[in-house]
Amino acid sequence: MHRTEVDPRWQDIEVIERLARESRTIAVVGLSDDPTRPSHRVASYLRGAGMTILPVNPKIETWQGLRAYPSLDALEKPVDIVDVFRRPEHAVALAEQAVAIGAGALWLQMGVINDEAARIASDGGLDVVMDRCLLVEHREVVGWS
Repeated sequence: MHRTEVDPRWQDIEVIERLARESRTIAVVGLSDDPTRPSHRVASYLRGAGMTILPVNPKIETWQGLRAYPSLDALEKPVDIVDVFRRPEHAVALAEQAVAIGAGALWLQMGVINDEAARIASDGGLDVVMDRCLLVEHREVVGWS
């Protein structure tokens, strides 16, 4: 089910602040090599802030010199956050994959609202943030620009 209202559980400020402060490895699903796309801008910012970016997009081979992975299950290292830049209808499968790889959190970017995906991730032990921008929240919490 897709909605425009977000359950407050998925926008818990304590979870957001902890993830912004402590996360170091971010799998960015749907990362575009087009610098005008939001996914590119967010990932560039996070990389500049010292985070390890794992691009996940079957349509690209590399992003800023980094190997791109076709899917979450192809990743070769642990992930703190799976940051999703895909339409809401893709979120359930991505939540299932995030649980399967043992990610720490599922972060659904602005406009990506899917309660079923959030429940799957939460039931699988992941922190969940929905309909918030990781760049905006990181900048707010950490103050890096």
